Amino acid sequence: MKLKPTREGWIEGLLEAAGRDDRIVLLDADVSRSIGGERFADRFPARHFNVGVSEQEMISEAAGLALAGFVPFVQSYAVFCAGRAWEQIRTSVCHMGLGVKIGGAHAGLSAGPDGATHQALEDVAVMRVLPRMTVLVPADSNQTRAAAITAAETEGPFYVRFGRNPVPEICPEGCRVVPGGADVLREGSDVLLAAAGAMVGICLDAASMLQASGISAAVVNAYSIKPLAADLLVELASRCGCAVTAMDHQEAGGLFGAVSELMALRCPVPVEPVGVPDSFGESGSPEELFARFGLTAEGVASAAVRAVSRASR
Repeated sequence: MKLKPTREGWIEGLLEAAGRDDRIVLLDADVSRSIGGERFADRFPARHFNVGVSEQEMISEAAGLALAGFVPFVQSYAVFCAGRAWEQIRTSVCHMGLGVKIGGAHAGLSAGPDGATHQALEDVAVMRVLPRMTVLVPADSNQTRAAAITAAETEGPFYVRFGRNPVPEICPEGCRVVPGGADVLREGSDVLLAAAGAMVGICLDAASMLQASGISAAVVNAYSIKPLAADLLVELASRCGCAVTAMDHQEAGGLFGAVSELMALRCPVPVEPVGVPDSFGESGSPEELFARFGLTAEGVASAAVRAVSRASR
């Protein structure tokens, strides 16, 4: 299976959208080379602004550009744009419902050797609590490209989370995403595996492992964290009787938090998390860190067995 970094899909989608809409501008926080802003600057030099290591000012400037009729995209490492600039996102962007599109790059454990300070494991939690914010966590490069295009074409604030390391291409070229959407990648009847980002492919592997042991697992690419594909997830969880969520993020507040809140309101079934358990990241390759925190096919399969056991009590 072909591997490709999701960040490449982000800049490809942004370039395509900007080619169709000259209102689109890009603001960088001194990470043009890391995320792909240099490619945008080469093609649209008058529409690219590198504000330096100044994420708070970047968001404030983007809000002003949105008020002036532009469609501003901003990008930085997720830990900085979602963390350092959270107040500006809350007050200057979301409170006014402005169409600022935020690319949270190198998210989760994909930052690897950069260590805990650069590994955004809380970004989805703080973004999804903001009124009017849409939060997308695409599974691969093709879907990240689609997410950038959707953000450009849709009103209101967007947060798109993507990683640095290569991941398998799961979604077809030319795929589309919609806020509140999800992809059913595998049907199943015993447990629902709801995943986002790099964990989607891992959950597909886990489903094959579970099938060999007699457990039928449905796999959903829950790329829209806010809004959730609520009706679909409730339908599948109700049919299966239990669920597992998987994302390289803190267990609290991420996909597990969103799905658990939904199930508590509409479908009270056991939900088991696969994520980072209330701790910071560590230095190491993404592969080492995923194994360290149990974000593996074996870890997902074990969580599924626990969920099925709880459902049968």
